[in-house]
Amino acid sequence: MVLQSQFGQSAKLLAYVARFSAKRPIHVILITLLMSAIAYLSVVQYYVSGWQLASTSVFSADSPDADGLFEECTHYYRGPNSDVWNLLSSEEAKSKAVPQHYYLFNLDFESENETISLPHPDNIFYETSNNKYVLKTEPSIEQSFTSQDGTQWRLSNYRNRLFEIQHFLTTVYKNLKTRFLESEPFDIIIVGAAHLTMIYSVVSLFSDMSKTGSRFWLSLSAMVNSACALFLALYTTQSIVNRPVSLLSLIEGLPFIAVIVGFKHKVRLTAYTLQSFERMGITKKMTTDKALFDAMCIEGRRLLQDYVLCLVAFIGCSIYARKLETLKNFCILSAFILFFELILTTTFFSAVLALKLEINVIHRSTVIKQTLEEDGVIPSTANLIYGALTKSKTSVLQSNAAVTFVKLSLIGAFVAINFYNFGAGWASETFTSLYSFNTTASLPEFIHTHDSGNLGKQVIISIAPVQYYRPMKAYHQVEDILLRLLRYVSMAIRDRLISKLVFFALAISATINIYLLNAARIHTSFTADEISKKKIAKKEEKIAAVTDTHAKKVVTTVSKKTAVAVDSSSTTDEDETDSDINGFPERPLQELEQLYKDGQVCSLRNKEIALLVTNSILPLYALEKVLRNTTRAVAVRRKALAILADAPVLSTDRLPYKHYDYDRVFGACCENVIGYMPLPVGVIGPMIIDGVSYHIPMATTEGCLVASAMRGCKAINAGGGAATVLTKDGMTRGPCVRFPTLARSGACKMWLDSEEGQNKVKKAFNSTSRFARLQHVQTALAGDLLFVRFRTTTGDAMGMNMISKGVEFSLKQMVEEFGWSDMEIVSVSGNYCTDKKSAAINWIEGRGKSVVAEATIPGDVVRKVLKSDVSALVELNISKNLIGSAMAGSIGGFNAHAANLVTAVYLALGQDPAQNVESSSCMTLMKEVDGDLRISVSMPSIEVGTIGGGTILEPQGAMLDLLGVRGPHPTDPGANARQLAKIVACAVMAGELSLCAALAAGHLVQSHMTHNRAKKPANAAPVADPKEIERLTEGSKSCIKS
Repeated sequence: MVLQSQFGQSAKLLAYVARFSAKRPIHVILITLLMSAIAYLSVVQYYVSGWQLASTSVFSADSPDADGLFEECTHYYRGPNSDVWNLLSSEEAKSKAVPQHYYLFNLDFESENETISLPHPDNIFYETSNNKYVLKTEPSIEQSFTSQDGTQWRLSNYRNRLFEIQHFLTTVYKNLKTRFLESEPFDIIIVGAAHLTMIYSVVSLFSDMSKTGSRFWLSLSAMVNSACALFLALYTTQSIVNRPVSLLSLIEGLPFIAVIVGFKHKVRLTAYTLQSFERMGITKKMTTDKALFDAMCIEGRRLLQDYVLCLVAFIGCSIYARKLETLKNFCILSAFILFFELILTTTFFSAVLALKLEINVIHRSTVIKQTLEEDGVIPSTANLIYGALTKSKTSVLQSNAAVTFVKLSLIGAFVAINFYNFGAGWASETFTSLYSFNTTASLPEFIHTHDSGNLGKQVIISIAPVQYYRPMKAYHQVEDILLRLLRYVSMAIRDRLISKLVFFALAISATINIYLLNAARIHTSFTADEISKKKIAKKEEKIAAVTDTHAKKVVTTVSKKTAVAVDSSSTTDEDETDSDINGFPERPLQELEQLYKDGQVCSLRNKEIALLVTNSILPLYALEKVLRNTTRAVAVRRKALAILADAPVLSTDRLPYKHYDYDRVFGACCENVIGYMPLPVGVIGPMIIDGVSYHIPMATTEGCLVASAMRGCKAINAGGGAATVLTKDGMTRGPCVRFPTLARSGACKMWLDSEEGQNKVKKAFNSTSRFARLQHVQTALAGDLLFVRFRTTTGDAMGMNMISKGVEFSLKQMVEEFGWSDMEIVSVSGNYCTDKKSAAINWIEGRGKSVVAEATIPGDVVRKVLKSDVSALVELNISKNLIGSAMAGSIGGFNAHAANLVTAVYLALGQDPAQNVESSSCMTLMKEVDGDLRISVSMPSIEVGTIGGGTILEPQGAMLDLLGVRGPHPTDPGANARQLAKIVACAVMAGELSLCAALAAGHLVQSHMTHNRAKKPANAAPVADPKEIERLTEGSKSCIKS
């Protein structure tokens, strides 16, 4: 427990470091990358010093200078009285004065076509089938040769580096293959398993990160984080601790380190941070650094515990194996890798994660605002709305102790491999030759055999690298251009002035990025502050109003001057009582009108503003704009309508209006607002839909409806839940246009049906929105009237207003750009959509989301829960929902009461209740399968959205949060709306199942009487006897006659 407490306190320190990094992400990222780059250059210089770019690289000049070529050569010297050739360095060869200095060039002519002839260069000293050895006195080579048959041979890449690399890799491959065949199988299994496990860890990283919502960048950042830790650790062990690790040890041991370090902590940190941030709205003051701080507080303890255990294991291993230099150095390196990995995870990766969150916040707020504005919400209201997207909380932070055990076991296995000489020993010779790669060329044997004294007694022969010549091909010209471009870029970067300019440009770029990120943060923070200030201001106004009213009641007498002062200070009071009003003098209408014209209407009392309204001076609809206080506007409108409509009920609280956010309503949901209508909201569920459990809200005043649907949910869950399929997704709008003649109307129809017309209209339509995308245009002709049905995707919005703008622009383009100037637009909506009306085209073609839901109910559940029989339900469904609806000529009404469920869910979730007309089109099917009941509902036109319309209101948005589908989906536009359509279909299926079961069992009337009629109180007066009533009636008649 003490150790756990210490880890918890240390994790708090890591959380503060992560918060600091999150506040300055770009600074931390740049500093980390700069330090890692310095370490990388040192590491590369140590391990692959023979591979750096030199004048022989592909970026070198077309005609290299003599000094550069001289440095590349291998030099041999023969003295005047000796036949032995001695190897010289370049400096010794330059300083030695000899009468004869030759350059031997090995010209390699190789071609896949053996029929073409080879060229014959001058000064050939020796030759084989494809190689010509040329002896020259000057260090120069020809760029090209021409053979006798006209074939042009060119020096490949102007120099030799690419082919040297190719030959080198081929040699390594052959050596590896040889060692592989000669090695023991157990050795191969050990090393192969380690490398496969490392590859699996990387693949798992991308897979796990994609589940958190990041498909690529955070996964790449996690790998860069580990690479930086490796470079810093290598630099520390080589330059500071002076414990270098050979390349062979790295190749052997790095897979084990990669598996031990792993990426699970980064995945968990990412998942928790993203989920905690998405659960909070913009007004909750959840910042990126706060989200990272909370995540690190939770995940940091396990992160620290795992890394400390591995550090202790590696340090102990280095102490135990102190006599084994190679193993000890590698254990020290591993300890430093873990140390830097811990530091960089807290700093670098946290900074990258914070930057990702900042981008997500800016993107999400922009998407929501643009979607609302495209859907017809005014910008001022759209700026206030920021839905929090909620996902179901998963247990991503639960840790398994077995993982730590496996890591420690891997450390033990690695140590055992080194002790018992397993591992990469089978590849030692190959990689040793790789590490000690040497370009020194040996003196050819033919120099001894063909030297007849012509070379001289005192001579130096400089053997140049092999020069590869290949037949000239067409693509070589493109290759030459690319190589020249790369060469110029390389030379430019190495230039002193240009390198400083590049560095200066990078610094400016980083500064601009920091400024833009801070500006975006300020904008987001400002939006949140403005919303919070408005809410606080409203609360303060209400508190001040209550205090002011209380003070008026306490004080019995005040002077007229004091009363006027109190009047001016309480003008924003929304709840004026009669006693308050009578205590102040009434001002004439002319004075009030003048104050209104002078822009001082806000200083008037509510009664005085209502007087301006009733006298037609101030329009009733303009109160929100004039008063700039939506709640006060509602209060004034109620006072005015109480007089204008002679409706004293508006002076009471029977229709409530207080404690409601009318800022979201203004310009988006309703006009001339006088209050809100409370509706009881019930919930059904949990209901399992495609393996996920949902509680579905329903707003209704019909008793028994929620209880009935609840019974249906219970029966469906007993069979394993519901399965859904979405077959179509496209909102429609059907304008009507007219042409002067039928011929022109027909020609336009043919053009719209053609591929050209579809493509042009689609391009015009798609240019009007970031979200709406035209799928198809369907046409129908009636005389000279042409009806065009646009089907489009609209993201997560229901999208009627979004589509209308695209349709208007497309029709305008047809008139102005596409050659249909004689087209007359009769109506943007020609009822060919068809919207809010029952129509066969919606039933056949679909509108909105087309969903089919299915469930299988076990036979015993039908009998015990539904109190019915499978065969009776099947018979009832055929007789009622199919034959009965067909007899009535129904269109889409082959169901029991789908509209009940659709409307109740729509009201609870802020959908358009008028669209229940087409959304309720449903066919319910039932059949018996092996004694069980299989039920399905097919609903071709469910019209729903999770952003815009009534979903911007907080109560309705809260119910969308309950389902986890509020707002636009962060990665898959339209996914939330599609999921909501599936939920609606499953709710309908639950209601259909329960009602049909009640009808089959004869329970319908009984259940409605139970739920819709109040029980008689126990102390109620007894009902009079019928005979006594008859006697009293006859007595009264006699009294009347007399």
